[in-house]
Amino acid sequence: MNFRSGAWGDDLRSLPISGVKPVLFLLPASDSLPDSLRLKQYVLFPIALSLLLPFWLVVSAVAQLPGQEDLVKDPPAPVDIKAKPFTESDLGPNVLIVDPSMEKSAIQQKCDEIFKVQFANQFGTQRNAILFKPGSYDLDLAVGFYTSVSGLGRSPEDTVIRGGLATRAFEQNGNVTCNFWRSCENMTLVPRGASVTWAVSQASPMRRMHIRGDLRLFIGGWASGGYLADSKIDGNVVSGSQQQWYSRNCEFGRWEGGVWNMLFQGCNHAPATTTEWGSTQPDRPFTVIPTTPLIGEKPILSIDKTGAYGVFVPAARKNSSGVGWLAGNEEGTTLPIDAFYIAHADRDTSSSINAALASGKNLLLTPGIYRLDESIKVTRPGSMILGLGMATLYPTKGNPVLDISDVDGVKICSILLDAGVNKAPYLMRVGEQQSSRSHAADPICLYDIFCRIGGAGPASVTSAVIINSSDVIGDHAWIWRADHGEGAGWTSNESKNGLVVNGANVTWYGLFVEHFQEYETLWNGENGRVYFYQNEIPYDVPSMAEWSHDGIKGWASYKVADSVKNHHAWGLGCYSYFRDEDIVMDHAIEVPQSSGIEFRNVMTFWLNGKAGSAVEHVINDQGSAINKQHRESRVMVYPIKSQ
Repeated sequence: MNFRSGAWGDDLRSLPISGVKPVLFLLPASDSLPDSLRLKQYVLFPIALSLLLPFWLVVSAVAQLPGQEDLVKDPPAPVDIKAKPFTESDLGPNVLIVDPSMEKSAIQQKCDEIFKVQFANQFGTQRNAILFKPGSYDLDLAVGFYTSVSGLGRSPEDTVIRGGLATRAFEQNGNVTCNFWRSCENMTLVPRGASVTWAVSQASPMRRMHIRGDLRLFIGGWASGGYLADSKIDGNVVSGSQQQWYSRNCEFGRWEGGVWNMLFQGCNHAPATTTEWGSTQPDRPFTVIPTTPLIGEKPILSIDKTGAYGVFVPAARKNSSGVGWLAGNEEGTTLPIDAFYIAHADRDTSSSINAALASGKNLLLTPGIYRLDESIKVTRPGSMILGLGMATLYPTKGNPVLDISDVDGVKICSILLDAGVNKAPYLMRVGEQQSSRSHAADPICLYDIFCRIGGAGPASVTSAVIINSSDVIGDHAWIWRADHGEGAGWTSNESKNGLVVNGANVTWYGLFVEHFQEYETLWNGENGRVYFYQNEIPYDVPSMAEWSHDGIKGWASYKVADSVKNHHAWGLGCYSYFRDEDIVMDHAIEVPQSSGIEFRNVMTFWLNGKAGSAVEHVINDQGSAINKQHRESRVMVYPIKSQ
């Protein structure tokens, strides 16, 4: 996150009871006993079988002690993958389904109760989704942490909220730089006043929205967003203090303001860029790209006119601009709800989820924290995982949480991957090592992928996300090594890399990667494309000796491997705050010399830090230094073209 002041609080991870454990008893040392009754670190002595039942009753009554997952293995929950009629109760208690026939006061009360819990719940364990059936509502809706708000119509026009929708600052002075992990999609908003306020920072997407008024992206203090896609804003978008923002396939009345780095791709009425990137405001923060080369919008949970639930998958569009749903005849397919296994964090395990996926089901993750002792494995072409309410995958044994095979057409949507205490090699991997298949005809798509290392507790992972497959499209990600919260420290939330790309032809729209200890983004594959990059260099570097390599001071925030011949990127911002030591970094971005490599509109900014700290160049040896005296540096195009 961007530089902010003040205490971060002392939120601790709350570990739920996930099974039962023995305390003092003796059991036969027989391999026939269930795993949950074997102690790995004790010798078990025989007793008469007639005494087994009383001891079993004792065992069943003793709750698991937090932090002792390695003593026993929880038994997998039984998997019921047989077809049965879907009911709304199958979505569980953390999903609020709102119907226009409900009393207005009852709807308002339930939404207010959720917000009261989630308003300042930055590292809490509660997860919520609020789903509005098609119809019209008179409501003032506030959206807090770990809350997704969605309309269930086929079009955003089917669900209309007349009143208000807003986020609020839980920190002082209107500071929303920690307004993370929330979302809003697939609705029409008719504001009671002049505007809707979506004042957020990272991991807070707004998608598929129609706002019949203005949209404000700030409250008054600092703001560090953000992501907006497939949305129509009838009035003006007022960005105010937003430091950076990515907008894709949108339509505005007008865009007002901009601080450091704003990228508009495939947007109608994007701001004009009448002056060059390196000149004075107001035009300097803007990068405008007329079209989006290839995108299929994120799938959505929806209901049809008969009330049947399904997941609508919009068709892919090539070289597109503007909103995809606006004409009312959006192409796409609908998967019936019975094509999905509906998972619940309080009862599903790695085993039950993998059994469902292996049976041919897709996966719908209801809101909660899924404690996994092995990775979820996606092996079937065309598989989909769709999360609700910031569904969170948490490893309990130093294991990855998501492995995707090198197969066509997989879609992973709206999940939070939270690293565990024991170091894992990665959190998510797309494709096995040495993957070589082409997926050009049916790409693998990753939407709203959020990774967290620390903040909710000590955590460690070598590389958060590894992309081995080719032809992968990433559409919004925040990959974050925590700079604040529980367990945030150089040795308590260790992680080398945020994103490692080994596959060819990988494209990313809206990429946010922050605070990793070596190359934060490492791109080894050919023909990579990145549209917008936001990065903060780690705050907590302990010394130059510990953060130098191969005669280079510091690790580049964005590294393109020396072997790569073709790579393009637009609209990149890297920010420094060397909080603890006078760290001097050679360059923020490091790329090889090749005619097929080009970067446009790249900047660095010195947020704050020790008086002697600096970043000496923007990209390789180009761009002036940033430091306490000269805080900003920009490079319009690299390599610099000869005159």
